[in-house]
Amino acid sequence: MIANLFSSWLSVNSPGFRMFRQILRNRSAQMGGVLLFILVFASYGAPLITSQDPIKTAPSMALKAPSLAHPMGTDGIGRDNFARFLYGGRLSLRVGLVGITIGALLGITLGLISGYLGGWVDSVLSWFTDVLMAFPDILLALAIIAILGPGISNAMLAIGISFVPSFMRLTRGSVMALREMTYIEASRALGSSDARILIRHILPNSVRTLLVLLTLGIGSSILAGAALNFLGLGAEPPTPEWGAMLNAGMKFVRQAWWLTVFPGVGIFLSVLSINLIGDAVSDVVAGTTISVRQEK
Repeated sequence: MIANLFSSWLSVNSPGFRMFRQILRNRSAQMGGVLLFILVFASYGAPLITSQDPIKTAPSMALKAPSLAHPMGTDGIGRDNFARFLYGGRLSLRVGLVGITIGALLGITLGLISGYLGGWVDSVLSWFTDVLMAFPDILLALAIIAILGPGISNAMLAIGISFVPSFMRLTRGSVMALREMTYIEASRALGSSDARILIRHILPNSVRTLLVLLTLGIGSSILAGAALNFLGLGAEPPTPEWGAMLNAGMKFVRQAWWLTVFPGVGIFLSVLSINLIGDAVSDVVAGTTISVRQEK
């Protein structure tokens, strides 16, 4: 059922395909897409770009300034900073994507159940969400890691859980507005199950607003992942990761500026590219909503 739903929503004449085409025409999305493509290609094509080993040490080459041999210099134990930057981008981007995916799946599921069933189920899930929302995102992630222990997998899970309240609230509000619509009542009268109504009718009509939160949330998730790794709660040494590289470079910030500048630029550009795409999605969704209301 879910596969058929997405295939129909993304068919050539579907609203989803038309919206995707509008996003591709947006200048902000084009700039963000090109920048994100460069970062992803550089990270996952690292073996094609550099032959340096990101974890191989050479103490005699420690803290060398950027040069042709080492475009981003070397760190305190002689590792090539350019190789670590490229390979570290893989982990930073993956943490952001996996984290927001976990948050979206859990939050949307809880929002669908809470908004559609209502009653005591809605009260319990709303209370649970209110408890989570009482904590700032990064503080909630730190609390979860304190319980589960440090590690990259636990960091992804912690980031995902910190995004659950946002997705749950947005989905719940959308479902509560849609569940009393005439076509939903007609579907119930025809004998459709609750699961079919949620997946076939309510979820597709909530996708637009959820897509905005999902897109913008990736950038926030990347930033949160970098913050946790900066605090030493994610990737374990010597695994390269932009946040962890920032932490390691802080000790040499006065004598080796390149150790903090380049991973910082990587985080900045990745978040910027995602936000540019997110702004384009927001503009397209807002324009689509206005045009639909005008037609009505």
